[in-house]
Amino acid sequence: MKNFEEKTDNFNVLRKLEKKPSITQRELSNKLGISLGKINYCLKELKDKGLIKISNFQKNKNKINYVYLLTPKGISAKTRLTVNFMKIKLREYEDLKKDIE
Repeated sequence: MKNFEEKTDNFNVLRKLEKKPSITQRELSNKLGISLGKINYCLKELKDKGLIKISNFQKNKNKINYVYLLTPKGISAKTRLTVNFMKIKLREYEDLKKDIE
């Protein structure tokens, strides 16, 4: 089940990054209910897989601000994860429907 949880975390991180590329790691942590350390790990993993590109604001005096951009490969992965997530939820719905009947 760890693999599913990891994929779900990555999917949720990708969704948030797509909506707000300038989100901070702390904001991601708070919004997703994931520890800051795990967010850092997820971002590094997504970067290593080539799913996101991380850039810091060049003209910002505070160099800890970053922008997280989904790469074409990242957009494709997010789409694939969305489809898989929806298939799982549909199966769960069908199972619950059968149990109720």
